[in-house]
Amino acid sequence: MTDYRTQSWNAMPALIAAVQAAGDAIGLPYIAAQADLGDPEPMGDAEGRPYAETSFRWIDPDHAYWRDRKLALHIAFLTAARLVAEPFFYSDGRLHTWRSTGLLDAVDCEQAKNTPNFGEAIVAPVHLPRGLVGAVFWCSREPVGVEALFGKHAGDLHNLALKLVATHNEARGRPRNATVPQTLTRREVQCLRWAAAGKTDGEIGIILSLSVSTVRFHLRNAATKLGATGRAQSIQLAAGLGFVGARAA
Repeated sequence: MTDYRTQSWNAMPALIAAVQAAGDAIGLPYIAAQADLGDPEPMGDAEGRPYAETSFRWIDPDHAYWRDRKLALHIAFLTAARLVAEPFFYSDGRLHTWRSTGLLDAVDCEQAKNTPNFGEAIVAPVHLPRGLVGAVFWCSREPVGVEALFGKHAGDLHNLALKLVATHNEARGRPRNATVPQTLTRREVQCLRWAAAGKTDGEIGIILSLSVSTVRFHLRNAATKLGATGRAQSIQLAAGLGFVGARAA
């Protein structure tokens, strides 16, 4: 294992303790965390033991939620964590953040509302390059005035969540193809942006006044630099690294 991965694993216990201490201090002591919502395996230590078993406690101690491999597909908070990169809070059956947003208003929280002993929560999504999305949840069993807590502590909690998720993913070597990409040329970026917009190689050639073979040359070069295996992955990675804007992607 490389030194940086060993250092990341060594940093995890202190980060886990800090996340738990932050929740204890503000009355949201029940914690769940996932470093990659696309990974059905629970977030765990170097030996594969879930933090939900070894470190964090949950509202219902008998509910081993982390064993549900489809959890990320049907939990409202995880849906919301995919939609927004800002911390948000749950109270009285609804999600809120520091501003009004239709993205959170559209999330159905009926399941959380009907869960016994579930009070309020602050959720910190973590969006990392290359499409990695994680989240940390601080929850209570009863109302604790979470709106005021959010206003005072959301920034610090979000910072802790970012450190935890980023460090854990680094320790696990994720994503597997994470390398520092070579700088893309202007033409490579232009071809990727039009490809992301759904244009064919021929259409890109017309738009940029290039031959089809030249367009394909630039797209192949971009894929090699990004470590992608095809057009779709090239676009995904380019978007995740900020080469292709959200409008095009």
